[in-house]
Amino acid sequence: MNDHPLRHIPKVDALLQHPRVQALVKRHSRRRVTQAIRRFLEHLRRGVLHQGEQLPPHEQLLDQLEHYVQRQCRNPLQVVINATGVLLHTGLGRSPLAPAAVQALAHCGGNYASVELDLESGRRSQRVLAVAPLLQELTGAEAAVVVNNNAAATLIALAALAQGREVVVSRGQLVEIGGSFRLPEVMAMSGARLREVGTTNKTRLSDYQQAIGPRTAALMRVHTSNFRIVGFTQEVPLAELVALGRRYDLPVIDDIGSGVIVPLDLPELEQEPVAAASVSQGAELVLFSGDKLLGGPQCGIIVGRRRWVEQIARHPLMRALRVDKLTLAALAATLELYLELDQARDQLPLLRMLHTPLDTLKRRAQRLVRRLLQQAPALEPRAVREVGYFGGGSVPTQQLPTWCVALCPQHASLDQLARALRTGSPPVVPRVQKERLLLDLRTVFPAQDSTLAESAVRAWQRCQPQGEG
Repeated sequence: MNDHPLRHIPKVDALLQHPRVQALVKRHSRRRVTQAIRRFLEHLRRGVLHQGEQLPPHEQLLDQLEHYVQRQCRNPLQVVINATGVLLHTGLGRSPLAPAAVQALAHCGGNYASVELDLESGRRSQRVLAVAPLLQELTGAEAAVVVNNNAAATLIALAALAQGREVVVSRGQLVEIGGSFRLPEVMAMSGARLREVGTTNKTRLSDYQQAIGPRTAALMRVHTSNFRIVGFTQEVPLAELVALGRRYDLPVIDDIGSGVIVPLDLPELEQEPVAAASVSQGAELVLFSGDKLLGGPQCGIIVGRRRWVEQIARHPLMRALRVDKLTLAALAATLELYLELDQARDQLPLLRMLHTPLDTLKRRAQRLVRRLLQQAPALEPRAVREVGYFGGGSVPTQQLPTWCVALCPQHASLDQLARALRTGSPPVVPRVQKERLLLDLRTVFPAQDSTLAESAVRAWQRCQPQGEG
């Protein structure tokens, strides 16, 4: 009985006195570490009693405890290295912000700000004035307003313009956006009635015209940014839809989705609608995202005719959907970069990543391979040419040539290595493809290359049995 393994499990108080655990306490607080230790020891006891597991040696037990406490105390929202090759990864927060936007966010967030105060008169003002003039200048629109995402923009636009009435939209444009949210459901929540016209692959101007009646409130075009229909297809150009709307005194709402605000002259974006072009073609309202191809914070942007924008701004939903000072600060700083396109291309991370030459990515991949061959040759690293994607529901068929470091680890499965990378510090999110684990450098900042190599070595070591590797 005296040799029962449970007698050798250390006490909570004893562990708390150990220098390695004391370091954890300083980082995470005594209360959180104590709770994590108790859970760890309970798992240990159950393993010994019910699965017949052996207690590890003391130092190995401390290693396991340290890793467990760090995992338990870690904030679920962490900065990660995106090695997926997906530029607009929804799970990783879509577009990273420009340094100017980060600085504006921090400066505004750490202080009071004139969100709804006119400093000259001392009277109450409107928060949208922080960005409306910039949006008007860039798009040519008469007015602008901002809400918390593009689904919210669609919801409030339809609620303000078409509640209890019909909105005519092509059947082929009734998309499902991220998280299983479907456009018809968003429209239904607005109180507007959906009037589908045409077929999945073909919709003509006459289809819209025949659907117009006394209950019609608006015509709507939705850019299918997360899929493509090719082959025997037809859709109505925006200019023709606008002309039809004006004939019947109906506003045209153009939901362009991904958020190209001005022409960027990029072949990869040639199929994406541009907000400024939609305004110039006469769309009364143009809706788009702030955190996709615009490269700003998450928000939904509405630009267009003053009559309709002001009607939206006065709607009761605006209070629930409005953005805070942090979003306004980051969005304003992002929009200011677009006043000079060269500045936008140079400072917006999304555009920089898109413009990185293939030769540059290749050289980075080769340097990483040389380093990994020295430190962890069992990873069998190789520099390979591959393709990445825009992702995030944007330009789904557009492949981006890229260079990756491919890993085929010995003595570890790809799933084990991928998990070790994701749970490391910092977390690295790779992609597994063709029986290889790929670290795609298109979406890795150059300053992260060294950290990426160190993380790959540590992840491989964690996958090895004790005493090996």
